Amino acid sequence: MAPPILKLDDIFLSFGGAPLLAGAGLQVEPGDKICLVGRNGSGKSTLLKIAAGMVEAQSGEVFRHPSSTVRYLEQAPDFADYKTVAAYAEAGLGPGDDPYRVTYLLSHLGLTGEEDPKNLSGGEARRAALARVLAPEPDILLLDEPTNHLDLPTIEWLEGELQKTRSALVLISHDRRFLEKVSTATVWLDRGTSRRLDRGFAFFEAWRDQVLEAEELEQHKLGKAIEREEHWLRYGVTARRKRNMRRLGELHDMRSRHRGHRGALGSVQATAAYAQESGKLVIEAEKITKAYDERVIVAPFSIRVHRGDCIGLVGPNGAGKTTLLKMLTGQLAPESGTVKLGTNLEIATLDQKREELDPEDTLANYLTDGRGENLLVNGEQRHVTGYMKEFLFQPEQARTPIRNLSGGERARLMLARILSRPTNLLILDEPTNDLDIETLDLLQEIVAGFSGTVILVSHDRDFLDRTVTSTIAPANPEDPDGRWIEYAGGYSDMLTQRKGAMEERKRAEKAAEKPRAAETASSAADASKGKAKLSYKQKFALENLPKEMAKAEAEIAVREKKMADPTLFTKDPATFNRLAAEMEKLRESLIRMEEEWLELEMLREELEG
Repeated sequence: MAPPILKLDDIFLSFGGAPLLAGAGLQVEPGDKICLVGRNGSGKSTLLKIAAGMVEAQSGEVFRHPSSTVRYLEQAPDFADYKTVAAYAEAGLGPGDDPYRVTYLLSHLGLTGEEDPKNLSGGEARRAALARVLAPEPDILLLDEPTNHLDLPTIEWLEGELQKTRSALVLISHDRRFLEKVSTATVWLDRGTSRRLDRGFAFFEAWRDQVLEAEELEQHKLGKAIEREEHWLRYGVTARRKRNMRRLGELHDMRSRHRGHRGALGSVQATAAYAQESGKLVIEAEKITKAYDERVIVAPFSIRVHRGDCIGLVGPNGAGKTTLLKMLTGQLAPESGTVKLGTNLEIATLDQKREELDPEDTLANYLTDGRGENLLVNGEQRHVTGYMKEFLFQPEQARTPIRNLSGGERARLMLARILSRPTNLLILDEPTNDLDIETLDLLQEIVAGFSGTVILVSHDRDFLDRTVTSTIAPANPEDPDGRWIEYAGGYSDMLTQRKGAMEERKRAEKAAEKPRAAETASSAADASKGKAKLSYKQKFALENLPKEMAKAEAEIAVREKKMADPTLFTKDPATFNRLAAEMEKLRESLIRMEEEWLELEMLREELEG
């Protein structure tokens, strides 16, 4: 085993009250790809900042190898001294680092490098910060929510970059699919302590449930042992004559452990407050369009949304997802075409920018609209602190200003508010941003079980696959031109259908080319008849192509055998991806050789016939 290049051991940190970190640890070896998971507020970001040297622990050991370079992805980058994004990103390079890598990264992250940092949006600032930390290819990369504000094509590109990087990774993310594809080890931060699983995130949830079940069983056994000792103290014959001080001390110790045990944090429990049933037809859009200057955002698009549908909107940033969503819900008028909304609609919206939150407002006031201590949920009067507990807020937080909440807690608060309002049409714009895995599970269950209609915009592929009944995506995702297509099913279903449509189009193009190819072959045959023989080059190709095809088939077989190893992707994802790319090229080459050989063989038969 390689020596660690970063080690945190027995880390303690408290801001008053229950400690945030109490015995937490993290060990990083060269090549590790670790995902750090845990509830919002469990201390993940704080532990990452301690690893980066930005926060000092109150006690514990922190070791960084003296020769190792560490880069931390900043949530709020400081652009004060930089005139362009390129200058900011290049400032992260060290001696000997390749400056062209900055250009490569910025182009893939949708930036030119000439942007003025003062005018960047939150998403653009995050991309610039990503380019800065990735460019030097450090020994250790510490990434806190790297996919926030990134669109799906960029997330998928980033996955590939992190899979093949030589840097060791520690990353925090709410994106399940991203974690599954990138991580090879998991560190779970829970109630101040950490546990490590030397497998990727795909295996985490089953392992976590086993740990919690074992812990619950251990507490049950401890409780029974305390009962037995207390019975002995009260009724044991020996105990009545002379107390056994050792057993009494052990009992005190067991009681202390039992009382001091912090059980697993409760799960969020909630359902959406459902209003009266809407009409069967919720939205009918007929040939709606929208353009800004010369750029078409929505070309003629038509859709019917029925009660009970759950529709996902996906696409690159800037493709027009939010514009299309606002047109469908009547917030923005189309330039042409019509949008008709159904009857009895009660719309609730979760906005991605969290714009409606007043940082000076308190949690209780926000949830009740300033109407005292109670709120009405599904026709039932609920005290605000009891309702807050369902969303993992403590009663003492009721009078806390919203400015003190983390991004994940703000998202959870907005979710609590919209779910308390009667609704039959839920509009969710990037609802998964900043949510922890457990709250994502809750949101997924709410959306899947909601008897009304849901329209959501999301870059979370796993969430889309688990919830939506159809997906609206740009017809041309690489270069959106305003054309949108509705696909049945979730994100993975959309990809399958899109791939099938592309293959069908290729087959049609091939079929159209066949008459032209036959005509060309006929002309070549006529010309060759005058010579009555194949050219030297054609003869050479006819004789050698079978050997080349056999060689390609053997190369494909070798790679297929290596990729058949079920542990290869987990152990060495870079090799797995390289083999897959090589195999794809070999297969394409084999198809070309087979077609060329067939044409030459037909020509030879015709000449000799």
